[in-house]
Amino acid sequence: MILAAGKGERMRPLTLETPKPLLQAGGKSLIEHQIRHLARNGFTDLVINHAWLGCQIESALGNGDTLGVTIEWSREEEPLETAGGIVKALSLLGDKSFLCTNADIWTDFPYEELKAVDGDELLAWLVLVDNPVHHPGGDFVLEGSNVRKPVESEKAMTFSGIAVYHPALFAGLSPASRQPVAPLLTSAIEEGKVGGQHYDGHWFDIGTPERLQALDDYLGLIAH
Repeated sequence: MILAAGKGERMRPLTLETPKPLLQAGGKSLIEHQIRHLARNGFTDLVINHAWLGCQIESALGNGDTLGVTIEWSREEEPLETAGGIVKALSLLGDKSFLCTNADIWTDFPYEELKAVDGDELLAWLVLVDNPVHHPGGDFVLEGSNVRKPVESEKAMTFSGIAVYHPALFAGLSPASRQPVAPLLTSAIEEGKVGGQHYDGHWFDIGTPERLQALDDYLGLIAH
């Protein structure tokens, strides 16, 4: 699943008339970069949610055949946040664990290396990255392959927006609920049911126009 329903408010004015996933860097939209990389890693059955200007995203990507993938769409009238959007799309995702990633990141992370979770011993598997300048405090600590919250001044790492989730993580949530995934992860971490891995390769979180420009500059460099 690719999460693409946000309004991209920090990207304004770029997102006033263009949905954030369709903003371009290196000659392609952010979401096209993401889809092509997923396809190279063997993920070709995709579910994409959208809300803000979502018809533009559907028009740009269609059913995905030009990119070598199959896309099913989960349409939201208003953004339901991370967990809410996933719950609305669960009927399209099946009853086993699934990869979930954000439309507004660019990475060369090897998606095929992700670990499936069983919904019993593990409810989620997170990819953590080194803290970017805009998020110096990080989110979680890795202890072996166990994810936990940091204590006191302990150095944490940043959640990349790349995860494997099991539908059991979202048990009991209403399909129309507007809810972030963070509280669900916190509860699962307290139960010892979240694992993860560290990735030290290239990862960009495109949250501002300046970061979009930084990605465009980087892609221009590696293209030559």
